[in-house]
Amino acid sequence: MAISKSVLTALAPTGTLRASINLGNPILAKAHPETREPYGVSVDLANELARRLGVGLQKVVFDAAGKAADALKQNEVDVGFVAIDPVRGEGIAFTAPYVLIEGCYLVREDSPIMENGEVDRPGIRVAVGKGSAYDLYLTRELKHAEIFRAPTSPTVVDTFVAQGLEVAAGVRQQLEFDSARFGGLRLLPERFMVIQQAMATPKSRPAEVVAYLGEFVEEIKASGFVAGSLARHQIAGASVAPLHC
Repeated sequence: MAISKSVLTALAPTGTLRASINLGNPILAKAHPETREPYGVSVDLANELARRLGVGLQKVVFDAAGKAADALKQNEVDVGFVAIDPVRGEGIAFTAPYVLIEGCYLVREDSPIMENGEVDRPGIRVAVGKGSAYDLYLTRELKHAEIFRAPTSPTVVDTFVAQGLEVAAGVRQQLEFDSARFGGLRLLPERFMVIQQAMATPKSRPAEVVAYLGEFVEEIKASGFVAGSLARHQIAGASVAPLHC
């Protein structure tokens, strides 16, 4: 992919590509237990983009998707890796998705709730990660259940257990990990949403920047780069998004 000087200047105006990395979603990125250096699919994509641009990379790390999205809206970073959502779209321009992730519900083993349709009822309290894609989605969709917001997605199940709530909502992989950590919990069999993870840039950036990022995403999906990154980091519960026609 060739890049014009105007796109390069608009995409990395400081001469370094500033990429927001969200550690709140373990499918996208994690921190190394010793060095605390972030690694994962979104880090691989950021590194590859910076390599193609011929600039350095500054990883700006956040512990929650909402904070990563806010940094994009406030033009504090050049690119980010967040889920597509109409609320976020007010200040962010998205590419087509590069990865699809399942959003699921978790309950206690002895819970009478057996399927997704039984969650949205009076008296049901649902733990979500504040500002996450599924928080935004469930805030629109749930009409009767009450939402309780944990500070970050990785703390959802801790909040669910500590406060004795009826349901925890989140990314399947995180819920499966926490279910094994606590025991006595089970996932409902069906997903309640598909989370479309995309690359994003501040909406104030020129249209040619968004077009370049869109082409980049389609190329790395088609080339197998995204699939290879998922496999290398041993990520289950996510799939490469279809090519955008």
